[in-house]
Amino acid sequence: MNPLLDFSGLPHFDAFKPALVTPATEQLLAENRALIARLAADSTTPGWDNFVVPLADAHERLNRAWGQVGHMNSVMNSPELREAYNSNLPKLTQYYTELGQNPALYAKYRALNDSPAFAALTAAQRAVIEHEVRDFKLGGAELPADKKRRYTEIRDRLSALTSRFSDNLLDATDGFGHFVSDEAELKGIPDDVLEAARNAAEKDGKPGWKFTLHAPSYLPLMQYAEHRPLRELMYRASATRAAEFGKPEWDNTPLITEIVNLRREMAQLLGFASFGAYSLEAKMAESPAQVIKFLEDLAVKAKPFALRDLEELNAFARDELKLPPLAAWDIPFASEKLRAARFAFSDQEVKQYFPETRVLPGMFKVIETLYGLSIREEQAPVWHADVRFFGIYDDKNKLVGQFYLDLYARQAKRGGAWMDEVMARRRTTQGIQTPVAYLNCNFSPPVGESGGKKRPALFTHDEVITLFHEFGHGLHHLLTQVEELGVSGINGVEWDAVELPSQFMENYCWEWRVLEPMTAHVDTQAPLPRALFDKMLAAKNFQSGMQTVRQIEFSLFDMQLHHSYAVVDDKTVKAALDAVRREVAVLIPPAFNRFANSFSHIFSGGYAAGYYSYKWAEVLSADAYSLFEERGVLNPEIGARFRDEVLAMGGSRPALESFVAFRGREPNIDALLRHNGMVAAA
Repeated sequence: MNPLLDFSGLPHFDAFKPALVTPATEQLLAENRALIARLAADSTTPGWDNFVVPLADAHERLNRAWGQVGHMNSVMNSPELREAYNSNLPKLTQYYTELGQNPALYAKYRALNDSPAFAALTAAQRAVIEHEVRDFKLGGAELPADKKRRYTEIRDRLSALTSRFSDNLLDATDGFGHFVSDEAELKGIPDDVLEAARNAAEKDGKPGWKFTLHAPSYLPLMQYAEHRPLRELMYRASATRAAEFGKPEWDNTPLITEIVNLRREMAQLLGFASFGAYSLEAKMAESPAQVIKFLEDLAVKAKPFALRDLEELNAFARDELKLPPLAAWDIPFASEKLRAARFAFSDQEVKQYFPETRVLPGMFKVIETLYGLSIREEQAPVWHADVRFFGIYDDKNKLVGQFYLDLYARQAKRGGAWMDEVMARRRTTQGIQTPVAYLNCNFSPPVGESGGKKRPALFTHDEVITLFHEFGHGLHHLLTQVEELGVSGINGVEWDAVELPSQFMENYCWEWRVLEPMTAHVDTQAPLPRALFDKMLAAKNFQSGMQTVRQIEFSLFDMQLHHSYAVVDDKTVKAALDAVRREVAVLIPPAFNRFANSFSHIFSGGYAAGYYSYKWAEVLSADAYSLFEERGVLNPEIGARFRDEVLAMGGSRPALESFVAFRGREPNIDALLRHNGMVAAA
């Protein structure tokens, strides 16, 4: 039997082969089309059990099988798998486009929505049906035949383009390696980074040290390398990935313009003024104008602090480092030097206190304390030897959820950090299906030995924050109590609220009670000194003004590009970004920088006309955490309330209702500004 078609339990990653993808996909699509034809022809009055449930069952099977394929394509990419993925992706796109435009199914959902039986359904079931009716409208179900054809063409093309964008970026990242043979050029780079670079060179059969554009190699080099030409070389390589300066087949420039123009055309087919307006139809924000005003108002508050940050950095670089006027490749280096001088510590010093062997149990302890759970390592088939698997249990020793943890960067794994679902909680004829999640990061793997033993992986404090962030997403998926697939976990949650649980978890990385027990120096086993933590805390909002306006820059660029331009070409993309930078940025990159060409969040991810969600949800998360600050950050009573009113509810009710049920009022921005140190006059 094809393991992709076995839905009796966890995926069979040990038996996964690219050759299995096409037969599994084609069989599931054929089965689903046969079911849809039968349901469409059925003259019985549509109800929950005879109409909604069979469709949900069929689509869960398809999503679980294809989810494994997409996941493997992201974490174990290969030419064979990429071919299988890209050759089947159009079939999936065509199927979902047909589904979204099926007039018989749409009519049945509307009939069910308008029927007397609707009122007798649970709140979660009603939400599923309301979302389906909305999504049919957004999928073109009400379009005339000629516009449906054009809509289908656009969806097919967009699917291919966004996948190609992601492939190009991965290839451009993996395709770069810089070898250094002169040790003098390596001054300042931390020992563990150098050891990893030497190992990478050896793996390629070359002498010296190999540096790549993967974060564990690139970021510390930019922070610590004193050899300015090396920093410039690496910056140029990173800033021009997937652009016209490299291989023509990896250039994302023409893809960006076609993607944006097709999105606008698709939105206008459906009666929306722009793709920005279309995107917000299923989000908390009401209009592009509201989003733009939210971002511009936040920029007004943040920019004075950003200008102050930059002025301090320029003065320090000039007076203390004797650097010429700061270039883009000097910013991380000078910033790290300034932070070390002002607060007398470095990221590298802190990193020695955060071995994976302490961080992971420490994070689990927070979850166990807040929510009355226990987390245990278990066994399951995995896709790589580094992957681990865990179960979460309640206070009655009942399984609540499970997750895979893939922490380290490697070739053929896409960059960044993300959570995705393996399967969601739902009620079936066999009982409750346990939710399962993927948690993926790109941290440095273990290198070297300490005391005769292999050293554990060491995390920077920023990486600890990233781990907590992704685990927050995981908890949103795993701790749901909703039993209907369409609104279980993160399903059905408005996109601009989905970051609330993840950003909420980041706050615990700044609490001494939480952090101290999860530290032990890799060589001495001594815990993080309180004096060092106090320095970290003092430095928490170091350059927060610059960081905030940078996020606003990305968010405004995204929304303006998807809302304010009638036709887009490569000059428009540059003009849009330049206009936003003139308004909000304090750091203007060099002319050769091609940031947009690697902005995968909006050109190959789910954040198109939605990148503002990070800041929007940060208002919610900071305000939610402020209640814990008032009542105790590890208060199990408040933890239970957060779990019950936010994490457990999934998409079964609007996110604002869940927030108000937890906080007792609507959100305000005060906690966000306070957490970012932007409350006093600049």
